[in-house]
Amino acid sequence: MKYLVTGATGFVGGRLARRLVADGHAVVALVRDPGRAGELAALGVDVRRGDVTAPHSLAGPMRGVDGVFHVAGWYRIGARTAAERRAAWAINLEGSRHVFAAMAAAGVPKGIYTSTLAVYGDTRGAAPDESHAAPPRLVTLYDRTKHAAHHEAAVPAIRGGLPLVIVQPGLIYGPGDTSSVRVMLRRYLRRRLPLVPRGTAYCWAHVDDVVEGHVRAMERGRPGECYHLAGPRHTLVEALALCERLTGVPGPRVALGPAWLRAMAAIARLVEPVVPLPPGYTSEGLRVVAGVTYLGDASKARRELGWSARPLEQGLREVLFDEMRALGMTPPV
Repeated sequence: MKYLVTGATGFVGGRLARRLVADGHAVVALVRDPGRAGELAALGVDVRRGDVTAPHSLAGPMRGVDGVFHVAGWYRIGARTAAERRAAWAINLEGSRHVFAAMAAAGVPKGIYTSTLAVYGDTRGAAPDESHAAPPRLVTLYDRTKHAAHHEAAVPAIRGGLPLVIVQPGLIYGPGDTSSVRVMLRRYLRRRLPLVPRGTAYCWAHVDDVVEGHVRAMERGRPGECYHLAGPRHTLVEALALCERLTGVPGPRVALGPAWLRAMAAIARLVEPVVPLPPGYTSEGLRVVAGVTYLGDASKARRELGWSARPLEQGLREVLFDEMRALGMTPPV
């Protein structure tokens, strides 16, 4: 089979492109800067210059493919500038519209769109299934733009007849991660993580399990359906306690509750227009860990796709030991 992957130089997209090649498929990678895709090209990936925000660049790479994985997306916590905010909407919402329109024009037989559990915003401890329709409590710019892309681009495209499957991962971690999760783990290993938010929880899925979910959605997913790729549920407090058991490195002893973090976010909102703050200490960065839960029920993916996610202990052991070696530390035997 021949597949096009958007976002192939990113964390999930890059891992997915490599998996597809390993499975014997032909892969076309749509990338803004082919110079960043040398490793993919060396694997035999057909690297094409293109941008989801430039619709004219999509038709050629999409011609003749058997399926499209639309993984490309904008993700950042604590966006500071108007340009960053415009980019978030241009990539996540308008870019998705362009991809779906190009798929329809090319007659692509099937597509997979990478949405997220964040379209539900803060689930307040609940783990909804794919039928969830309550008004969301959206916390971040990422939440808002992905909610719009899901409901204003993907769902209308499906209603218009596009054979699209939506997958919704939760928190994704693993080798090659460049998100705030890796920053947190490295700060923990260096004993520079002063505190942990209390009550904040995610469904943790290793990147390879998320990639497996994408592949299974292409092979077995029903067009028009959504599937939660939601790994095991753990709070940040639980995850860092697990890190300590695995590595022997002491974790933070201070756990701040949501009220404290919301108060800090209010102060940060007053300060950040005049003083640049690190992403985790912006008002958005503090609000998103103030007891917020991003959860979902993966029963449908298990039932229809045969998908599952590894236990967090197994996945974290790999990631933490790799990071320890990179930092010049010796992992436990």
